[in-house]
Amino acid sequence: MNSNTDRQLAASLLQALSEPNRLHIVEELRKGPLTVGELADRLNIRQPQVSKHLRVLYDSGIVDVQADANRRIYNLKPEPFLGLHVWLEGYRSLWEEKLDRLDKYLQELQNPSNDRD
Repeated sequence: MNSNTDRQLAASLLQALSEPNRLHIVEELRKGPLTVGELADRLNIRQPQVSKHLRVLYDSGIVDVQADANRRIYNLKPEPFLGLHVWLEGYRSLWEEKLDRLDKYLQELQNPSNDRD
């Protein structure tokens, strides 16, 4: 996967998760597979609204659905989150460097006598 693809996947994932109800659905699905009705009950949202949000999550590749008679069981797919992790990894070193410089600066502030020697 190239960085442009990683960026696009991260943007798609973040956009889908930016809606609070969809984020709550993902949090519930982290615990295990659920039906639309179970999600509606847990989140106190009407089933048509849950279905609409699940469609967005499905189209974004975040959830998968399995038919069981007349029920649809949704589960979370790990791949999009692994892709997001890879994308964020590039920023982790940037923040670590900035935090290291901040730590050094704070140590210098605590020991001002070291600068006068």
